[in-house]
Amino acid sequence: MNILEKIIARKRTEILESKKEKSFADLEKGIYFSKSTISLAKALKAATTPQIISEFKRKSPSKGIINDQVRPEFVTKDYVAAGAVGLSVLTDQDFFGGSFDDFLQAREANPGIPMLRKDFIVDEYQLFEAKSIGADVILLIAACLTPSEVADLSRKAHELGLDVLLEVHNQQELEETIGDHIDIVGVNNRNLKTFETSIETSIALSEQIPDSFVKISESGLKDADTIVRLFQHGYKGFLIGETFMKTVNPGTALADLQKNLAQHSNLNSLIL
Repeated sequence: MNILEKIIARKRTEILESKKEKSFADLEKGIYFSKSTISLAKALKAATTPQIISEFKRKSPSKGIINDQVRPEFVTKDYVAAGAVGLSVLTDQDFFGGSFDDFLQAREANPGIPMLRKDFIVDEYQLFEAKSIGADVILLIAACLTPSEVADLSRKAHELGLDVLLEVHNQQELEETIGDHIDIVGVNNRNLKTFETSIETSIALSEQIPDSFVKISESGLKDADTIVRLFQHGYKGFLIGETFMKTVNPGTALADLQKNLAQHSNLNSLIL
């Protein structure tokens, strides 16, 4: 059993336990359930420069503890101040050290920015959970869902007013799961079975994703050169977590990257 299979097996057990504690009706009573969502897809579609979706992540199965000395409300406020187009907050406890509390603290601190619930969604119940904690976007990972599951979950997410980010790793996943209720296609440069990363994955798939979908690249993004290169291949957004979180001040790390991106933009203007 690889790490992804272990995560999904644990997630299904976790969902069964959660359903015993809170019903769908209980989730619908959450303070954020009736709030209007903020579309990340629209924000990215309108962008004319590379946009960063900044992630709050305490640990990962491949890296272990990344940063457990910072608080989500402070880090995410710094991300927003540094120009993040959206926020991603991990809610998986066992493998990534995340929690609903992390998400809620970030949500309360940043009411006006799109927020992604970063987790392994395999059940409709989790969509209601996401809505109840104030998420605007949910993640569907093609590698752990069947095409019919992606279709059903994305349709239900849209009924709840949530944007849908579909994550793929190869052309087969893309072709089998792309559909009408997908808003954003994210290409994960990390192989979830080996955890090796290569941005060539994003480059190879860039031409295969229809222009009607917003494209973002995920994992292995560390510098402005890489981001600009991928932007030239049609990627509007770049989801970055570990690169920022492994520093003492993740918000400052984002601000520094933004400066480097601006310098690239200025150089391109001079060349043109």
